[in-house]
Amino acid sequence: MNRRQFLASTTAAILAITARPLVASAQDGPFRTRYFSLDQGTGPHDVTPAPDGSVWFTGQRNGTLGRLNPRDGSFRLVDLGKRASPHGVTIGPDGAPWITEGGQNAIARVDPGDLKVTLFRLPEKFAYANLNTGVFDKQGTYWFTGLSGYYGRLDPKSGELKVFEAPRGVGPYGITVTPDGDIWYASLAGSHIARIDLATGNASVVQPPTPHQGARRVWSDSRGRIWVSEWNSGNVSVHDPADGSWKAWKLPGKSPRSYAVYVDDKDKVWLTDFSANAIVRFDPVSENFNAFPSDRPGANVRQLDGRPGEIWGCESGQDRLVLIQTAAPA
Repeated sequence: MNRRQFLASTTAAILAITARPLVASAQDGPFRTRYFSLDQGTGPHDVTPAPDGSVWFTGQRNGTLGRLNPRDGSFRLVDLGKRASPHGVTIGPDGAPWITEGGQNAIARVDPGDLKVTLFRLPEKFAYANLNTGVFDKQGTYWFTGLSGYYGRLDPKSGELKVFEAPRGVGPYGITVTPDGDIWYASLAGSHIARIDLATGNASVVQPPTPHQGARRVWSDSRGRIWVSEWNSGNVSVHDPADGSWKAWKLPGKSPRSYAVYVDDKDKVWLTDFSANAIVRFDPVSENFNAFPSDRPGANVRQLDGRPGEIWGCESGQDRLVLIQTAAPA
């Protein structure tokens, strides 16, 4: 399945659902929502804050990596190359943004100083891996997923890149690293999560209890528990590798579609719900949800990331970045 086929099928599913507004309540507030408009046709997909205060984002539709200055809303776009179609972005130990660049079937690094683009291309054997997301382990190795049925690792120092076939084929999507350095990924088409053995590269499948749930993205909390956004079921679930347990909660409303998941520095869980056109906050202690609907229809927030006091997302349907401030600005 290629990206266009996949997006076409998921878009059809989304259009079949009638969006319903959810009202946000001030819980552990104050909360403040801000929007940052980008060039029309940018198609922001993933976002990550940088240590210097800037925010990097991928422009999937125009083949760019962007850097936003949140102070004044200005941004700069970096052309990633011919036929570029970037998906995920994360900041490496070197302070540079690293991108899963599906259009050129490569991992891309952009120098934050001179904005030079360096590509690490996948072997021809994996000509269309359909690259999705990436993360760094504690040793500085970059791990990434490919929806066509692959995951892999890149040593930034040597440039050595290795690709592995996923144990159940098509589906690897979101990926996360735990505080102890373990790497887990979610398989959307395979409806499971998997832990990667960093020494061998082998992946061990862990099956969520909800059948055909569509595990889309994953994020670790401070305790090493793996939080999962379940696209098909509309659940948020959590797996504790320490005891093998699972627990799941349905997002509010009828037929929710949970896309992104992010766990903040207070272990509160943030998700996006395409059906409700909202970013949703879940408190695992009280088991309460509160929602932050977009001020425009069809926001389609595909990914969340953040830093203390800030939750960032990409409104791919509106060519905007969205910021929810969870604490009063300093």
